[in-house]
Amino acid sequence: MNSNDRLYDLIIIGGASAGLTAALYAGRQGLKTLLVTKDIGGQALLTDSIQNYPGFINISGLELMKKFQEQAMLYGVKIMFEEVKEIKDKDGVCFTVRTTGGEYDACALILAFGKTPRDLGVEGEERLKSKGVSYCAICDGPLFRGKDVAVVGSSEPAAEAALLLSNIASKVHLIYKLAKLLAADELVEALRGKSNVLFMPESEVVRINGNNTVESVTIKEKGSVMRDIPVQGVFVEMGYVAKTDLVKHLVQLNAKNEIVTAKDGSTSHPGVFAAGDVTDSPYKQVVISAAQGAIAALSAYNYIQRLRGKPAIKGDWKNLPAAKTTQISLELNPV
Repeated sequence: MNSNDRLYDLIIIGGASAGLTAALYAGRQGLKTLLVTKDIGGQALLTDSIQNYPGFINISGLELMKKFQEQAMLYGVKIMFEEVKEIKDKDGVCFTVRTTGGEYDACALILAFGKTPRDLGVEGEERLKSKGVSYCAICDGPLFRGKDVAVVGSSEPAAEAALLLSNIASKVHLIYKLAKLLAADELVEALRGKSNVLFMPESEVVRINGNNTVESVTIKEKGSVMRDIPVQGVFVEMGYVAKTDLVKHLVQLNAKNEIVTAKDGSTSHPGVFAAGDVTDSPYKQVVISAAQGAIAALSAYNYIQRLRGKPAIKGDWKNLPAAKTTQISLELNPV
């Protein structure tokens, strides 16, 4: 990895409404910004109809999150589909973020990961993450065009992922532990109308196999019958879980393991900000997460300005340009 590829002004962890909004605001301020996430959209992807987001009478969570992502990327934000494994202080001022794909440095962080896609927890999963194991069919599905894939999960997200992938992949193995999918009847019927979707009820993945990439999955079927299924991709669609253990050494948590924040999004650790469902905000809504993401980004920008010995910006921010063709990057090391 080129040294410049690991140096950022700001790293945002989380790719849903809070993280993407933070990325948009940070990019508009000219910060060299990296957003690290396992998927785009988070729990909003589970919602077919959002009717309380200003400006939209009715919009799906998927469509709204796509708009967030597209707008953030207009301002030069880099997105890496990786899982964060460790966050540590660097020189008492900046931070190193270690992911499944590498290490990245920044002098400010925004924790906006909400709830993280649940791991399958089987042999081979960790080693093959980003090498065929995915947690976001929307993000990674096009990479598996014409290939055989497995979707693991018993509920509606798994069924929706399988339906999406049926239009991309050659064959989709839908593997679930229950005798019946926990999904809407019309969705199940749509899946049954797809000749390349293979239903595999009362089955579970016990191992993901492959050297450098996914080559197959070992499943245990009813009656404890074990067999291997050749696939090039595995999409884990088993819901979401809060994973604040990653930051419990860094920031204050409350009794619910939520990150305690001030009004400006700051946490107990200088340079670390938080937004969205991962915080102690009593209200968990897309619009609130987005607002918190904007606040955290502006606060992070002002924090970096102060590190550089430059004045923090106050006021209503009206004088920002509508668009940028180049990205202004602040030096990583404080002046």
